[in-house]
Amino acid sequence: MRNLFYFISISFIFVALSCAEKTDADMIIINGKVYTVNESQPWAEAIAIKEGMILKVGTTSDIQEFKGENTETIDAKGEFVMPGFIEGHGHYSSLGRSLQNLNFINSKNWNEIVAMVKEKIDNSEPGEWIVGRGWHQEKWNEQPHNHTHGYPNHYELSAISPDNPVLLTHASGHGVFANDHLMKMAGVSTETPNPVGGEVVRDAQGRAIGVFEERAMRLVRDTYSEYLKSLDADQKYDEWLEGIRLAEKECLSKGITSFQDAGASFKEVADYTALAENNDMKVRLWAMLRHSSKAMKGKAHTARVVDAGNGYFTCRAIKSELDGALGAFGAWLLEPYDDKPDFVGQNTTTVEEVKAIAEIALESDMQLCVHAIGDKANRETLNVMEETFKNVENNDLRWRIEHSQHIDPQDIPRFSELGVIASMQGIHCTSDAPFVVKRLGEKRAKEGAYPWRSLIDAGALVTNGTDVPVENADALPSFYASVTRKRIDNGMEFFTEQSMTREEAVYSYTMANAIAAFEENVKGSLEIGKYADLVVLSENLIECSDEDILKAKVLYTIVDGEVRYEG
Repeated sequence: MRNLFYFISISFIFVALSCAEKTDADMIIINGKVYTVNESQPWAEAIAIKEGMILKVGTTSDIQEFKGENTETIDAKGEFVMPGFIEGHGHYSSLGRSLQNLNFINSKNWNEIVAMVKEKIDNSEPGEWIVGRGWHQEKWNEQPHNHTHGYPNHYELSAISPDNPVLLTHASGHGVFANDHLMKMAGVSTETPNPVGGEVVRDAQGRAIGVFEERAMRLVRDTYSEYLKSLDADQKYDEWLEGIRLAEKECLSKGITSFQDAGASFKEVADYTALAENNDMKVRLWAMLRHSSKAMKGKAHTARVVDAGNGYFTCRAIKSELDGALGAFGAWLLEPYDDKPDFVGQNTTTVEEVKAIAEIALESDMQLCVHAIGDKANRETLNVMEETFKNVENNDLRWRIEHSQHIDPQDIPRFSELGVIASMQGIHCTSDAPFVVKRLGEKRAKEGAYPWRSLIDAGALVTNGTDVPVENADALPSFYASVTRKRIDNGMEFFTEQSMTREEAVYSYTMANAIAAFEENVKGSLEIGKYADLVVLSENLIECSDEDILKAKVLYTIVDGEVRYEG
């Protein structure tokens, strides 16, 4: 009897201890095809989540043990589960504005744009600003009747908008179109000179056609900025916040759980921080501070914020630029454009200014992120970084070149040698493909345009994104472009030997972006102790056909262990 009593007692104690140690998950996802981006456990079936963190990754039977009375269960039914997409380079508040204003990203020609503007004017008061973004003359299905370098003349637009200033931003963000009313408000005339780093596009008679490239954009944008300054502060904030809510909704519907914002002001950093600390953000945001060296000197460190609101907002980088965009003849090239033989592009920010910002980044313990598209801009950026690194003991700064689109083959190995991250966007390759050879010629385009394969093989870290609102926020077309280098509309291929593998492309959109932001310990893969940020898709991105990538639907977007979007 004594032995039986002892056995029963020990059994009760064991059960009690087992119950005490058992953890009920807040959510479990079962019966999935889970691609973890974790080398030690690449595939799994299920995930347990507790308090916004991953508790366990394993088989469905393993994870069922964490199911309690109040555990939410998602049966993935064999669908593809992966870490949430991290948008590696976009413009968050600009995405919001693009959803508030006219959006021309899908417009097929100038006539469609003029019609959209007219419809807006017909429903607006005289004097009201008409603002839009997304036009790209190289992507239209027909050229305007009256054009210069493919750009339309303002006459047709001005004729329908005599009483309203119209400001339409190029898809790249590196050019704007203004109507006659706005140009008169801004004082633009035939005598207006081109500013350094920009061009007022003119016709054969020297008259401004309405297009302002790179630094010349300020000639008309400053007038819009003055108008914005006249608005009530609360009104401006409310409009900004409305845009942020629209951006959140758009990202979540596309499976994006984190977003790297390529350019925020001091005020925006403060506003984002307040939202995060008030638990009022649904997408995790990582931002680059964007100001001149003069504006940031002695102040940049005040904008350094890490993991505000339990990882919802971080600003630990500074953004600068050396050139513009290829579509607007703004990419700074080593040799002239093939279709503009007397022109090598725009050096929009002096090398000396970028050096000054590099020093501020070092002083502030922040990453430096430099926009460089042309091969000359990429070389000069690498030179600045190499020179700066000579006097720095820390060899893990993770400085980045944003876009890294056109690189001289001699400079490709330097990314890995210097530890510089190639922050690229897959969709730019296929979106720009119809005009890249025209701009650069066959040899330059083949050897150094969007050279993902060459960079990866040389040991560089290559990230991915969309540069939204330059392109749509959707990660799947960018993923498709990364692995096929084919256009969706007509199947045009662009030097497919530079494609990524499926695994590399997923990595570029998850772990690579996390590493590029010093966040690999909490994001980028599905592992115990990381944020429960993930997406469930209707297609297996590793194993499905190329065509089926584009059929993939976002079924669930989960951030912080909560379903934020259900398709």
